[in-house]
Amino acid sequence: MDSLQTRLDLTSLTTAVDAIRAEVGKVIVGQRQTVDLLLTALLADGHVLIEGVPGVAKTLIAKLLAKTMAVGFSRIQFTPDLMPSDVLGNSVFTPKTGDFVFRQGPIFSNLVLIDEINRAPAKTQAALFEVMEERQVTNDGITYPLDEPFMVLATQNPIEQEGTYRLPEAQLDRFLFKIIVGYPTSPEEVDILRGNHQRRNLSDALDAINAVLTAGQLTTLRGLVHQVHVEDKLFDYIAQIVQATRASKSLYLGASPRASVALLNSAKALATLRGRDFITPEDVQELAPSVLRHRVLLTPEREMEGGTADEVIAQLVQKIEVPR
Repeated sequence: MDSLQTRLDLTSLTTAVDAIRAEVGKVIVGQRQTVDLLLTALLADGHVLIEGVPGVAKTLIAKLLAKTMAVGFSRIQFTPDLMPSDVLGNSVFTPKTGDFVFRQGPIFSNLVLIDEINRAPAKTQAALFEVMEERQVTNDGITYPLDEPFMVLATQNPIEQEGTYRLPEAQLDRFLFKIIVGYPTSPEEVDILRGNHQRRNLSDALDAINAVLTAGQLTTLRGLVHQVHVEDKLFDYIAQIVQATRASKSLYLGASPRASVALLNSAKALATLRGRDFITPEDVQELAPSVLRHRVLLTPEREMEGGTADEVIAQLVQKIEVPR
C-alpha cells in the first residue's frame, strides 16, 4: 500500500507535528527519537516515564513540549516527605460557611511534569493510580474528573539509589512508554555548546517557544489516530509479542493486556507521524521496547548474567513471524 494513497487526510496532523518539532528544535539539539516518542504518546493519549542520567535534558524536553501547547501545565517535584494531598489536593475548612471545600492539587492540569518520581514514598505513588488510569480524583467520597487533555510526564534517574523508591508494577503499567534518554553524540554536544554560548540564558530561549497546538486541535488529531486502519493479522502479531513475554524463561513477570492495547494505540499514532493511515509490523517492532521494557521483570538468573529487558524483548520479537 502506498503511503501517499491515504484514506485519511493527515495534513493537519503533519502540520501540527512539524510545528511542534520546529519549536522544540529551537532549544533541543538532537533527541529526535525522544521527541517522536513524546509526540506519539501525546497523540495516543498516554503517559510517559523518561529515564536518564542527570543533565541529558529530561525535564527540559518535557517543559518544551508543554510550551508548544496552549494548555494548562504544572510541575511537581517529588520528595520523600511529599504527601498524597500535596499532589491531589485536600479538603479545607471554610469558617464563613462552616463547610469543607476541596482545594485542587497541582495534578489538576492538562500536562503534568513530575520530576524525580521515584523519590516519593509508596503512599504518594499510590495516589497516582486512579488519576493516571481513570483521569479523576476521589476525595471524601466525591469524584472530581480532570479536564482533557491529561498527560503525565515523569522523570527518574536510573543510577541514584539513596533516597529513592522503586515504582510499583501497577503504576509502571499505567505509563504508555518508558523512554531512555542517552548521551548526545560528539557533534550534537558541540552544537549544544555552541547554542549555549550564543544565547544569553535558558529563560530567553524558553520564552521564544510558541504555542502551536490547542486542546481542541489535539482532540481532533487524536480522532484521526483512532481511525487508522489495522489489518487483522497485526492484531494477532501484537498479541503474540505480548504473550511471548509471559512465556519467556528469562522473565519473571510478563506484560499485561494493557501492554497490548498500548502497543496497538501507539503504533496507530506512530503511523500518522510517518504520514500513513495504516500500521505496519515495523511500527510495532519500533515501539515494542518503549512499551514493554517497564512492564516486564527479568528473572534473577538473567539479571545476574547481565541481561537487560531490552535484550530479551528484542529476542522475543525476532522469534515471532512477521506478517506480510
